Amino acid sequence: MTEVKSGDTVNIHYTGSLQDGTQFDSSAGREPLQFTVGSGQVIPGFDTAVTGMTVGEKKTVTIPADQAYGQPDPRAVQVIPRDNIPADIPLEVGLQLQASGPAGQVMVVTVKEIGEEEVTLDANHRLAGEDLTFDLELVSIG
Repeated sequence: MTEVKSGDTVNIHYTGSLQDGTQFDSSAGREPLQFTVGSGQVIPGFDTAVTGMTVGEKKTVTIPADQAYGQPDPRAVQVIPRDNIPADIPLEVGLQLQASGPAGQVMVVTVKEIGEEEVTLDANHRLAGEDLTFDLELVSIG
């Protein structure tokens, strides 16, 4: 049987969960995820997990944070004046907003704390620092 190797385009069904069992994403009820192995389209540990699989194979893998979204970067947390956020945006902890980075790039930030005068925003990926478990099923290669 043909095994997945770097450069192959694969279709894979997956369910991702945190170490406490909380599911954070799944392809269930959707088309399988399609990507080219080794192209940087998915987290590094996902590429590694799929490599060597054969069509129809199922497996469960745990990807450490360093091979997923990395560790949280304290420099990605910023405290800004509350009046820098438009008044028509109803602020609540956990709300995701789009912001402009230093070079004008659009980035997603999450509201972490809301004070009277300041708001704490976190630009780390929501899964940074998490070891991730994936149930995988290789649907096709090519």
